Amino acid sequence: MNIYIVDAFTNEPFRGNPAAVCMLEQEKSEQWMQQVAGEMNLSETAFVIRRDCGDGYTLRWFTPVAEVELCGHATLAAAHLLWERSGVDDQTIAFHTKSGVLHATRQGHWIQLNFPLELEQECVPPPQLIVGLGERFHYIGRNRMDYLIEVEDESVLRALKPNFQEWSTVKARGIIVTCKAKMPDVDFVSRCFYPVIGVNEDPVTGSAHCCLAPYWQKKLGKSSFTAVQLSRREGLLTLRIENDRILMSGQAVTTLAGRLANI
Repeated sequence: MNIYIVDAFTNEPFRGNPAAVCMLEQEKSEQWMQQVAGEMNLSETAFVIRRDCGDGYTLRWFTPVAEVELCGHATLAAAHLLWERSGVDDQTIAFHTKSGVLHATRQGHWIQLNFPLELEQECVPPPQLIVGLGERFHYIGRNRMDYLIEVEDESVLRALKPNFQEWSTVKARGIIVTCKAKMPDVDFVSRCFYPVIGVNEDPVTGSAHCCLAPYWQKKLGKSSFTAVQLSRREGLLTLRIENDRILMSGQAVTTLAGRLANI
């Protein structure tokens, strides 16, 4: 079985978010996929297999310790590889996932993902969320997966050093921290943390922008955005909201190609 590492939401090697992508030749057990994801030890490993009925691909995502329901960067990586390495000619690829059917469309050097919006609502935060943040905040909301926190400005966000011991006890997939951008031609910036599922900080998180974009739509009064995730590797996304969907675009670069042993 072929397995790759792809840097997503970047056009430069060793930036963006690295995802492992395993092209399955036959169905594998959930335990096996989790073991491979642990071996790869990246924030996500995607498993892709052609559906027997011919209507696209089944796609699942695993962190080193858990399966997740939605992942943007590993979906981008999977689509990139199907076009680059697997001879797929279709302009749009359908992925059947635990979050429904997701589509990826090739647009020159960019790939556009069609994802569901994941709206947040203001909430009363648990004490360990505030203690773990260790900074003043303007707003805290929650959707079905994550908490969203708005902090004062970009300098606070860049300097943020969460207490992961506290945050590992928060009952949510992860914690998204955001603010309005200071850099030119960028609307908002973010950092994303997932200690509960074994990823203290994720470099670039597509699924988080399913929540971030509608949040900033309310604040900025617009539906199209340029966003940067301020991890050490950093990544760039362009976003457009259409009804209850988000069109999320990025680029990707393959950095490793290999084969799994016969295990």
